[in-house]
Amino acid sequence: MANTSKTKVPMPEQKPDVRNTNFDEVALGYTEEMAKEEATRCLNCPTHPCVSGCPVNVRIPDFIAKVVAGDFEAAYQIITATNCLPAVCGRVCTQESQCESKCVRGKAGESVGIGRLERFVADYHMAHVKESVPEIKTNGHRVAVIGSGPSGLTCAGDLARLGYKVTIFEAFHKAGGVLVYGIPEFRLPKAIVQKEVDRLETLGVEVRTNFVIGKTLTVDELFSEGYEAIFIGSGAGLPSFMGIEGESLIGVYSANEYLTRVNLMKAYSDKYDTPIRKSRSVAVVGGGNVAMDAARTAKRLGAEKVYIVYRRSEAEMPARAEEVHHAKEEGIEFMCLNNPVKILGSENGEVRAIEVISMELGEPDASGRRKPVAVAGSEHEIEVDTVIMSIGTSPNPLIRSTTEGLDATSRGCLVTDENMATSRPGVYAGGDAVTGAATVILAMGAGKKAAAAIDKYIQEKG
Repeated sequence: MANTSKTKVPMPEQKPDVRNTNFDEVALGYTEEMAKEEATRCLNCPTHPCVSGCPVNVRIPDFIAKVVAGDFEAAYQIITATNCLPAVCGRVCTQESQCESKCVRGKAGESVGIGRLERFVADYHMAHVKESVPEIKTNGHRVAVIGSGPSGLTCAGDLARLGYKVTIFEAFHKAGGVLVYGIPEFRLPKAIVQKEVDRLETLGVEVRTNFVIGKTLTVDELFSEGYEAIFIGSGAGLPSFMGIEGESLIGVYSANEYLTRVNLMKAYSDKYDTPIRKSRSVAVVGGGNVAMDAARTAKRLGAEKVYIVYRRSEAEMPARAEEVHHAKEEGIEFMCLNNPVKILGSENGEVRAIEVISMELGEPDASGRRKPVAVAGSEHEIEVDTVIMSIGTSPNPLIRSTTEGLDATSRGCLVTDENMATSRPGVYAGGDAVTGAATVILAMGAGKKAAAAIDKYIQEKG
């Protein structure tokens, strides 16, 4: 019998005044009873609208029906038939704007907690089932994947299941891309990412770290070594700055650098000697998920005051509502309708304050959001010792600058067709390298589409 509750089964969480002092995961996950209760809210609609909202087309009602029946491993197998990173997606995927936005239950209450159920199923599998080595017949073809983020891992996994010998080339010392350097431990434990990478390795995927394509080897050299196709999933790790006075002062970070030092280099742990500023007061400039991650991280590192400085109103903020809610609970102060104009330094060259100007919203701009307009004479200072810029990223130009025949946009994003093929034959691309900074699940969708296209390309070549 369907559960007619209009609200989701609440997710157990650490209390805000406890979690903002540690890097343990905020959301604690459903119990078996909670998962079954939430799963019974699914109406199993005949048209399955939620599936159309999933970029990797997980058979959502089918796996939820297995949860209702208590067959959690069968639910896991249904999910992983199309999604190779369920434990990751269950934690960081933007379900509220994708699958859950299509859920019929959302028309008169909250949608079914699809993401929460996906996380439960993946965690249950990891805790109770020992991974077996699948029997895959090798087809003799080799494919190189550049980057081990969500698009690269997805592309590699799909190709490996088809029998390809896949090698992932990762620039950092650890696989996972943005999943390990960008998303904090308290949202996505790195042990979870590693387990997902380990699972791909059981499929025969080789992961080569500390390997910078464009320096260690070029795309042309990969072809000369016998790779028949190449997928570029190198992400968008080049940070943007505002170009205002004071951005070169000591204590100014890009969000990418700040989060990489903390997440990948474990600056939050006394066991690691990773340099990180011990801040008292921090301003994070931006309103996206990365800004929320940086602000919440700064709070956990001991900052007494952490401000989100954003030029539009909270209603225009691109961050997930859940992340904004968690940030507020943890004591992050929101200074919306404020825009930095200058970073002020002390005599020793360190940040002492940020000067901002008040904004008001005018007519909508090209993005559809109302354009912020400065209020003349409203400049004021916020006393801080650290400024973290989180205003966007773009793809690193290294690969395209060392590879002939790769078309790119003015923003440095690789140009592809509908099958993720670039202008260079045999070279495909997806994820943030094509779209600029976007979501994990969209990157996965691109990796999945590219894998299918690569398979067709190689098989047609014979």
